[in-house]
Amino acid sequence: MDQYFPQAGLAVARILKRLGHHVEYPAEQTCCGQPAFNAGLRAEAAALAKRFVRIFDRFDAVVAPSGSCVAMVRNFYPELLGDGRGPARVPLAGRTFEFSEFLVDRLNVTDLGAAFNERVTYHDSCHLLRELRVQEQPRRLLRAVKGLELVELNDGPACCGFGGVFSVKFPEVSTVMAEDKVAAIERTGARYVVAGDGGCLMHIGGMLTRRGSKVRPLHLAELLGGVA
Repeated sequence: MDQYFPQAGLAVARILKRLGHHVEYPAEQTCCGQPAFNAGLRAEAAALAKRFVRIFDRFDAVVAPSGSCVAMVRNFYPELLGDGRGPARVPLAGRTFEFSEFLVDRLNVTDLGAAFNERVTYHDSCHLLRELRVQEQPRRLLRAVKGLELVELNDGPACCGFGGVFSVKFPEVSTVMAEDKVAAIERTGARYVVAGDGGCLMHIGGMLTRRGSKVRPLHLAELLGGVA
């Protein structure tokens, strides 16, 4: 997020501060370890997981604008850091939240006072939907935005084709999936496609650019933070 979508991370911090929370961004943080884990590099992933826990364990909550990172911490850290006889107890996993679920489920906030006079469609990223079961929370936040018209994608919801290392190992399949996703997005007539994962936005955005599409990819936090 800090490399490709820093504006989304800044929007998250700005929104949480506006809601009265003390927000810190530990400069020493690194990757959660998911890319290494998905590539089968368990030792490298475990080292990053231990570092993540050490850095973030002092906080009441860890909020990330990325479903895939949160899914890694919550669902796979206990297994990854286990001793081979069973999963490890990782209290931090229960205090790590994706941005939209933190707002809606923990803070009971759905209306941030945002305004956006555009037609928008929402893409369900795979980890956010399938690993975290977060589906309605982003939609509730979008429906509360003044002037926004939310149009649902009629595609399944299907994967965009990114899938981390999947797009590297199987580029031809990944490209076809992206083409199908972008075609579904364009059929909605939306001006923006919103998602909660940077990988999806990067993949979809690349295909939109190659097609010369007028549709723009946008992170949910950017839209809600008023920086679109």
